[in-house]
Amino acid sequence: MNLSNSLMLVLLLGTTVSLAGALGTILMFVLVVGIYALGMSPLRPRMTKASALLAGVLLAATLSSCADLLAQRWFLTWHQSFGLYGGLIALQCVVLEHHGFFDRPLAQRFKLCALFGSLMLGLAALRELIGQGSLGRGLFEHGSGLVLFGAGLHLTTLLPGAFIVLGLLLAARQAWNRPNSISKETHRP
Repeated sequence: MNLSNSLMLVLLLGTTVSLAGALGTILMFVLVVGIYALGMSPLRPRMTKASALLAGVLLAATLSSCADLLAQRWFLTWHQSFGLYGGLIALQCVVLEHHGFFDRPLAQRFKLCALFGSLMLGLAALRELIGQGSLGRGLFEHGSGLVLFGAGLHLTTLLPGAFIVLGLLLAARQAWNRPNSISKETHRP
């Protein structure tokens, strides 16, 4: 597992306690990475690798800080859901730049971001449903969301529970994609 995947794992597990946190993180990620890509595209050909790294760090940190301040000002309930993890988006921009993510075709970048976003939303929905017994708590100012059952399994709202749920999802995917390995036996007397 390389560094960029590790950083995505931190965002994935840390911000998916609720749908509000996952949605806020996805919106902030798309906003910061999109503006970062637009800002760095005219600068890349004119800079050396070292100066492009410094410019990328400054641009990513500025954009991430501005997005964090906007989230605190106008979307405080969402910001409280993802908290300090928003600052990791700046670091993720720099790592994605280093690994050539922005050199890929636009359709491939959209596909990877959509896959990450759908994984975040799915994991957040599962963790919130199993952990709190409701969906959408915290999405609206005074709403409790869709309450499906009274109490949930609190472990899934904690970080070890996130690892367990993600592990179960990966095991289910592997079992689904594995070909039928049970061989047909012939019964002879």
